[in-house]
Amino acid sequence: LKAVVKVNEQQKVFFFNKIKRALWNLGNKDIGVLGLSFKANTDDIRLSPALDIIRMLIKEGVTVRAYDPKAMEKTKAVMSKGIEFCKDAYCVAKGSDCLLITTDWPQFGKLDMRRIRRLLKRPIIIDGRNMFDPGAMAKMGFEYISIGR
Repeated sequence: LKAVVKVNEQQKVFFFNKIKRALWNLGNKDIGVLGLSFKANTDDIRLSPALDIIRMLIKEGVTVRAYDPKAMEKTKAVMSKGIEFCKDAYCVAKGSDCLLITTDWPQFGKLDMRRIRRLLKRPIIIDGRNMFDPGAMAKMGFEYISIGR
């Protein structure tokens, strides 16, 4: 069990380091986060990697915009500084330097990605759930960084 916990913690740091490499300097950046719950179809934020990643980003001076279909109220109860809660994924993307996908909600896979690309400051997506085909994302002009592929 301790080994599983250690691997899970390392994955969060690994994901965070991918963000740092993609953006170089995190200070004064705006980053969008899609997904706050630990898995889709729940409002459960216990053990959610997204919250730990958001905390790391805020410590670096990042302004975070976030959306989750069910877990926003629970997240608001445990964190409010440095995070803007948005009404939908498009609001999250608007003006963000990059977009993180941290929960595999089915509706995220159905987003109008061309619209998302137009809304982002930089067309960078770091996908912790491997929701999209890397080749298709590249054809749309995204720098698409997936985890574990």
